[in-house]
Amino acid sequence: MAQNPVDAVVDAHRALHAAGQADLIWGHAALRDPDGRGLWTKSAGWGMEEITPERVVLLADDGTVLQGGGRRHIEFHIHAALLRARPDIGATVHTHAEAATAFAALDTPLRPLSHDAVPFLDPDVVRFTRTGDLIATAELGDALAEAIGDTNGCLIPGHGMVTVGADLPAAVMHAALLDRACRIQLQATAAGGPARWSPDGEVADKRRGLWTSTQLGAGYGYLVRSGAAGR
Repeated sequence: MAQNPVDAVVDAHRALHAAGQADLIWGHAALRDPDGRGLWTKSAGWGMEEITPERVVLLADDGTVLQGGGRRHIEFHIHAALLRARPDIGATVHTHAEAATAFAALDTPLRPLSHDAVPFLDPDVVRFTRTGDLIATAELGDALAEAIGDTNGCLIPGHGMVTVGADLPAAVMHAALLDRACRIQLQATAAGGPARWSPDGEVADKRRGLWTSTQLGAGYGYLVRSGAAGR
């Protein structure tokens, strides 16, 4: 039986917290409403680890709160725009993960130093450079969606990152993987490198077979369990 949207959003935020994606009360995941009414996400003012069913809201595409208690996040436009532009996705994530934010500031390509970078190399991770300010309008949300195109996400210099997926497990895992890929490259750079990474052919092979929905789901399940254990 499919999980109801409210519980799915709670789990997604617990998983993001377990993955080290929390930034006090900021950052959020969203799920496309299965009945086409808009999107489900956390209400503003709460940390990811504090999300309960009572702190989940259903938003219309224009940000109107249709169900649930609390306020909407200013940057709901990120999620609304991507879900409008990408019928192939069902979920989105925006966080200020530290390694991704630091790496976004570098004028350096993301390299496949580990498996983690593979979902984002086409041939490099997208950087949205229109603004590092809040994505607080529909027009900026649409511009972000256009920059991401059909990729799995992007870095936003001066701000953070955005990832997408067919469902919440994929979108959350893409966020975890992108932050890990950035952290690994920052560590390699601090050590004087990197000097070696997977060649293009190997990256293509990994892209075809490495991060399947099964693998993403398995990693996500671990993060959900870890988040629940910490409560």
